[in-house]
Amino acid sequence: MATRTGIDGRARDLLVSGHVNVDRFLRLPEFPPDDRTVPVESHRVELGGTATNIVLTASRYGVLSGLVARVGPDFPGPFWERLKRAHIDLRGVERVTGLPTPTAYILEDRRSRQRTLMDQGPMGHPPTRGPDRPWLSEYSWLHLTTGDPDFQLRLLAEGRRRGLRAAADPAQEVFYRWDRGRLRALLAGSEILFGNRAEIAKVASYLGVRRPEGLLARVPMVVRTEGPDGATSWDRGGTVHVPPVAPRRVRTEVGAGDSFRGGFYAAWFEGQEMRDCLRAGTRAAARWLEGAR
Repeated sequence: MATRTGIDGRARDLLVSGHVNVDRFLRLPEFPPDDRTVPVESHRVELGGTATNIVLTASRYGVLSGLVARVGPDFPGPFWERLKRAHIDLRGVERVTGLPTPTAYILEDRRSRQRTLMDQGPMGHPPTRGPDRPWLSEYSWLHLTTGDPDFQLRLLAEGRRRGLRAAADPAQEVFYRWDRGRLRALLAGSEILFGNRAEIAKVASYLGVRRPEGLLARVPMVVRTEGPDGATSWDRGGTVHVPPVAPRRVRTEVGAGDSFRGGFYAAWFEGQEMRDCLRAGTRAAARWLEGAR
């Protein structure tokens, strides 16, 4: 566990830099072909985003967490209050005038297939110079997920100067926001790389290796989520695999991988063995699939 003293005199463990979204779910009978229209069967709005999902899960299991993100002035008040009730440190959340809050439009059909449209809002317009963050020193661990690569690399450098350890987790944005040079810099400052099968494969292709083990020349540990096959980690001591935890029902798959990370960190900060960290992640993901947001 972290030994640094943060706000309210408590030690703080995990700072996550990434998206805080409004998620708009549209349920469709099927995806329309070109030049066709289909009705929307239902529409719901939820608090989402990679960073949000990670810290809400981690905090549920006792990890004292904070956010670095940018939202618009229209960010819903009830969502802000929910984050406060979860005791999330919000000093790193900046409200940007003139831009709407990042919003994901998530289309789901009756076969549980999904397509997502992302309005980046202020997360697509990172500041050239952000506010001072002296409170970074209150944390022990920095998790860098979706967001502008140059901003994330600046935050990584600042965190490392203040003694934070770091994890890399570019998620789906590895396919369209990151390049080889920036990924190398991200991994050079990180101790863990998180991703699903496609994301880890994309990082490997950027760096010219064929298997996850090949990435260990650049980062000490790789953690891969594998959906219905569980999760696997690689480090220089070997490979660990755990099977999935089957949910009793599936409400939505959106955010399950993020929730895995929150559960993983809960065990990680308790000093548990890697197998137990992976198991904690798969249990958290199963709860999320069942609707525990």
